[in-house]
Amino acid sequence: GAEGSTLMSYFSKNQIQALKPKITFSTLRDLRCPVLQSNDLQGKPDESCSTEELFEWLGAVLNQVSLDNTSSSFLSTYCCPEPNTVVEKALLCTITGFLIPEKIIQLLEQLCCYFGEPKLAYWLTLTVHGFADSPVSWRESEHGFHKGGENLYNFVIFRNLDYWLQMAVGAHDDCPP
Repeated sequence: GAEGSTLMSYFSKNQIQALKPKITFSTLRDLRCPVLQSNDLQGKPDESCSTEELFEWLGAVLNQVSLDNTSSSFLSTYCCPEPNTVVEKALLCTITGFLIPEKIIQLLEQLCCYFGEPKLAYWLTLTVHGFADSPVSWRESEHGFHKGGENLYNFVIFRNLDYWLQMAVGAHDDCPP
C-alpha cells in the first residue's frame, strides 16, 4: 500500500548512499614484515614466523601502531617478529560498509590476480571484520558483545595460492564452522 511505497521512497533517498562502501588507500613505506612459509604454521627460529605472530603484527599494522619499539613511545613497544624483511612499499586498502559474501569472494579472486607478472609479493592478506556490536556472528547465534566484540576472519594467501584462514570471535560466541 501507500505506507510501503513511502518507506521505499525514504530508503531509496536516504539510505542507499549510507550503504555504499567507503574505500580508502594508503601506501606504507619501508614496512618491516614477518617472513612466512605457507607450509609452516608454527614458524621456525631464524626461518619463518608463526600464524599467531603474523596475526599480532597485522593488528598493529591495521591500527597504524609504530613497529619501531622506541623507548620514547608511550603507546607501544611492539616490534615486528623475527625473522622479518623490509618491504619498500606496501598497499593498505580499507573498505568500510556492508559487504555480501559474493563481493568478498570477488575481492579474493582479484587479489590473487596480483600474483601474476611481475611477481613482487610473496603473500597478501584480506581481513573481514564484522561490526563489534553486530547482532549476529557465526552460524545462527547471537553475537556476544561483552568486552571487545571480536568478530573477524583473515585470509593469508601465498604466491603458490596456498592459504591460511585465521578466525577470531569473542569468548561467549559460537566457534566458526
